[in-house]
Amino acid sequence: MNRGFEVRRLGRVDYQPTWRAMQAFTAARAGHRDATPDEIWLCEHPPVFTLGLAGKAEHLLHDIGVPLVNIDRGGQITYHGPGQLVAYLLLDLKRRQLGVRELVTRIEQALIDMLSEYGIAAQRLAGAPGVYVRGAKIAALGLRIKNACCFHGLCLNVDMDLAPYAAINPCGHAGMPVTQLLDLCGESERGHCGMEQVAQRLLDQLKEQLP
Repeated sequence: MNRGFEVRRLGRVDYQPTWRAMQAFTAARAGHRDATPDEIWLCEHPPVFTLGLAGKAEHLLHDIGVPLVNIDRGGQITYHGPGQLVAYLLLDLKRRQLGVRELVTRIEQALIDMLSEYGIAAQRLAGAPGVYVRGAKIAALGLRIKNACCFHGLCLNVDMDLAPYAAINPCGHAGMPVTQLLDLCGESERGHCGMEQVAQRLLDQLKEQLP
């Protein structure tokens, strides 16, 4: 049974207030879970590096003037910036009967299936959560689970300046190449790479994957 979710399109928003709002939303669900529908928040962020709970500061290789925020998701360091689609998944895993590993697999599959609509063959990479095209990372995942509810989510590189990735070891992997949708899709699909179009295709695939 697909339980659906509410979608909030936030536009371009600063990272820290959005993160705090996710924390507050998740905390407020305690004791009222049946009355709080799951939500997916779609947005872009101004340039920011985020470092997960177990993240190592040495994965920031150079100071390029982009702020670094230490946050409470899993994973290492990643970059967010304009032209990257971010989807925050605020889900009650107990209600959906989902374990964390299965959730990650389903999110990755939604991304893989969505990219296939653009003629892009994407894959998982053993030991490195996320989605890859010919070894280059196109989407990153990072989640936090609290009281069987998750927040944070995924980011997909769509049409952005990839240069800031050179200042980090993406997700803690030295020398990891990165790529983006616009550079990979064929001419027939380039007109369908607008952020709203990509977001809708991703939402459709998430609906297929999330019970």
